[in-house]
This record gives sequence, structure tokens and C-alpha cells, in this order.
Amino acid sequence: MFRRVLIANRGEIAQRIIRACRELGIQTVAVYSEADAGSLYLGQADETICIGPAPGAKSYLDIPSIISAAEIADVDAIAPGYGFLAENAHFAEVCRSCNIHFIGPDPETIAAVGNKANARAMALRAGAPVVPGSDGPVEDEATALRVAQEIGYPVMIKASSGGGGRGMRIARNDPSLIHGFHSARAEAELAFNDKTVYLEKFVENPRHVEVQILGDTAGNLIYLGERDCSVQRRHQKLVEESPSLSVDPEMRKRMGEAALNIAREANYHNAGTVEFLLAPNDEFYFIEVNARIQVEHTVTEMVTGIDLIQQQLLLAAGEKLQWTQDEVTTSGHCIECRINAEDPDKNFQPAPGLVELFVPPGGPGIRVDSHVYSGYRIPPNYDSMIAKVLAWRPTRDEAIRTMIRALDEFTIQGLPTTIPLQRRILSHSDFKAGTHDTGFVERYFSGQPAISMSSAK
Repeated sequence: MFRRVLIANRGEIAQRIIRACRELGIQTVAVYSEADAGSLYLGQADETICIGPAPGAKSYLDIPSIISAAEIADVDAIAPGYGFLAENAHFAEVCRSCNIHFIGPDPETIAAVGNKANARAMALRAGAPVVPGSDGPVEDEATALRVAQEIGYPVMIKASSGGGGRGMRIARNDPSLIHGFHSARAEAELAFNDKTVYLEKFVENPRHVEVQILGDTAGNLIYLGERDCSVQRRHQKLVEESPSLSVDPEMRKRMGEAALNIAREANYHNAGTVEFLLAPNDEFYFIEVNARIQVEHTVTEMVTGIDLIQQQLLLAAGEKLQWTQDEVTTSGHCIECRINAEDPDKNFQPAPGLVELFVPPGGPGIRVDSHVYSGYRIPPNYDSMIAKVLAWRPTRDEAIRTMIRALDEFTIQGLPTTIPLQRRILSHSDFKAGTHDTGFVERYFSGQPAISMSSAK
């Protein structure tokens, strides 16, 4: 097992990794930017190192600074968490060249699954169901028009690199396809330095369902059930739950096996997520592989009892999986709400600033993961998520009631948050019935036309 681990991240995921390391007897080194100097979790680490000013490009994305900190602190491994450098194949390769373990998949695997066009081809080789689309990248208008006419409108133009909705356009006819093709390429080149795009049939009103996987370096793989992430806005998830009401035992097995076949094709080890669209006709289609831990990994932890962050550490250290697929069990129902410092009534405008009072909920069935405290100042430089609230109960109806109670109990003063919106979401008849899809939030809560699609993070 590792002796010392550097955490190349911030916020609640940095705190989460520190806790997992402490329970395994591993010393921790937390790096931080000048904007995060007052973060409470820094006091939980064994050592802290400032790596730069507030902008992420000059701190949490600065590979030389992070590697220098790792060498100064004499660590065995680096845990990237999610976001920032977590899916950066170059960073993983730099770690390997410096004889520092990267707590995640191999750089070759990260690169292979990180390109969506390549991942789609990989899924086809694995025999997994994929949305009808182009055989590979689409390089010009003529090819785009030909593919669109073959698979039929509407179609989705998707950037091969990146995610979060950037480089994505829906086209419902030839003129919108030509415009979307060029605008998607331009946005993708600006965001990811890669203008490659491909085409897929646009799935109307889908659910977004993802499968958590774990793999060791000996080639053993398991899946840990699914999470339904259909409640989202701007391709960012707001509410996640497990299990999904839309997935029965037979589909769960088929979806899990498809995820593992893709993982085998990618030579995948450590924790990862394979994402699918579930169409209204109950057919599911591969979307992408996320080669990292997910924000919502906590949902799976609650229903399986498996600490996924500890598993990341153990697997990166060369340990074998502790379970076979037949030994994986789930219990009850878990719902997670991501609490963001945003104003939903102002088009989800970020709201950094001083948290005057922070009193998280508690009681039976509630878990809160957060790095925030009363008097904490939320910097404007990073993601607006400030807490995750999870409710576990034996049934979904009980979990909904417990979550609503927890949201009512959660006190955050000094700035707007998404708590009132999430309470309305959980109280909505479509959510209670489990009939919502990825256009649910836009349809009922944003005043904007619903675009029901998914590439959420």
C-alpha cells in the first residue's frame, strides 16, 4: 500500500480522498491554490503545499507545479479525483515517467476512451449497442449530409474530445446540419484543441443511466449496479439515484455486461463509469466512458456499502478485487442532490461569495459531503458545487421523503443555492412517478424549450 498520496484537487473530493487515505493508514499531501488557502480540509491533511494563484490553469491544471510538489513531498502516488487533470492522459504519463503511481487507469486507456469517436468504435468491437451514426469522424459537409440522410433526422453532431455539452449540436434538417457542423467544430477546437466531430442519431426523450465498474490489473472486472442521472441542466447533473426505476433485473444484467465488455476492450482497470442512453422503447445505447471517479460515486457507495475511493487506492496499489460479480449486492434506494451556489431563477448564474451560515442536515438516512463551513468564502474560479446531500432508505418513496426533509433542514445563508429548485424537482409528479427524462428540468423549471439529450458530467 502507498505510504504518502498527493491529492491533485480541491473541495469536497479532496476532503473525501483524505478521509479514505486516513482510514487506510496513508499519509496525505494536499496541494492548494491561493484562493483555497482558507479551506478547512487542509487542516485534515498531513502536509499542504501551495501550487499557485487562483486560476485553475496556474494551479490545479499546472502539471509541472503538481509534479514538483509531489517530488518535494516524496509521495508514492497522486490521486486526481474528478475534473481538472483526472482524465488527462498526458498527466498520467508524466506521473508514470516520474515513477509516481497515478490513481486511475493507464494513460493509454485514458487516451483511448477519452476520444468519443474512438470509444464508439471500441464499443462496436465489444458488441455493445450504440446509437446509429457515422463510422468515424466526419470531416466535411458532404459526408455529414450523406450520413444524416442515411440515419435520418434528427441527428446529433458531437465533438470527439471533451464533454459537458460543448461541441454538441442538434440538427433536424440539412440547413441546420450545415450550420451545426461548422459551429460544433469551431467550439470543439476552441474548448479542446480538437475540431473532430462525428454524427449520431438523436435519441428523443431518453433517460441517462450509467454503470459503475471496478477493475484490477489482473483483468478482473465487476459492475456495481446503475445510477439514473436524468435530472440535469446544461448537461450537468442535479439529482442522481440508484437503482433506476427504468431498469429491470434483466436489463441491468445486459447493461452491466455491455459495460464490462467495453472495459475489457479498453484494457480498463481502477474505477470508471460507462454511460448509456435509455430510449423510450427500452433500448439502451452506449454514450461514453468516464475514466475517473464520478461526482455521484457516493450513490453507489450507499447502496452497495463499497468505499469506491478506497477501492481506487487499493487497485492502483496492485490489489486484486475483493468481490466476484456474483458477490456484489445492493440494498435499498439512494438519492443524491448536488447543491450548487447558483441562482436557478437567473439562468443558473453562479453565486460565489461569503457563506454567512452553513448548517447541514442530519438524522437517519442522511449523508452530506461538503468542504463548506460558516464563514467560508466561495471563490469565483471553480465549479459552483458546494455540497452533496444523500438520502438512503429501503424504498424510493421513503428516500424521496427523507431527501425533501433534509433539503428543508439544510440552512445556507448569504448566497442563493439550488436547494429550492431541487425540492420542487423531488416534489414533482413526474419525478415521483419516475417518468422524467433528460429534458425534465428545462421543460418544467427553466422557462426554456426542452432539449432532451444527454452528455452530462
